[in-house]
Amino acid sequence: MKRVVVPLAHGFEEIETVTVVDILRRAGISVTIAGVEGGAPPAAVEGRTGIKLVPDVTIDKVEATDFDMIVLPGGLKGTQTLAKDQRVARLLPLFQKGERYIAAICAAPTVLAAHGLIAGRKLTSHPSVKEQLTGAIYDEGRVVIDGRLVTSRGPGTAMEFAMALVEILMGSQKVEEINQGVLAKV
Repeated sequence: MKRVVVPLAHGFEEIETVTVVDILRRAGISVTIAGVEGGAPPAAVEGRTGIKLVPDVTIDKVEATDFDMIVLPGGLKGTQTLAKDQRVARLLPLFQKGERYIAAICAAPTVLAAHGLIAGRKLTSHPSVKEQLTGAIYDEGRVVIDGRLVTSRGPGTAMEFAMALVEILMGSQKVEEINQGVLAKV
């Protein structure tokens, strides 16, 4: 079974997070939401519009070798926290070196920039953070794939982003199967 981890911090973008987690789980992918806020059990994490999610584990319990992909949701406040978090800083290079997938949507490519992972890479983001992605090859596509790096623009592209992740991990037939139930325009 394919496994994905989604780090979550206060201020996350709800549409991007819930859409991705839901679609990946519908595809039969094991998704672990890992809170960076701490606590045992993990405390609820509040999104940018006040919706709260309870993580499955804290980020302390995450080992890169246990997962095929890490997905960073957007939301400016949440991504600022992820960019400063030393545990996320430890994990991202391990995903890159281990030839695992790294995916980021909206403002989340700034987390990758903060950790030196975008130089020469083709990517996209929410237009509001484009200037923070110097050194990357910026593309305004709705979902941009550069090898094992997958990026997307924002809440309005969350479904396309999620389906692209399913296709990468499970193939196009699984995307068609999932889309029969959700009726997305992908």
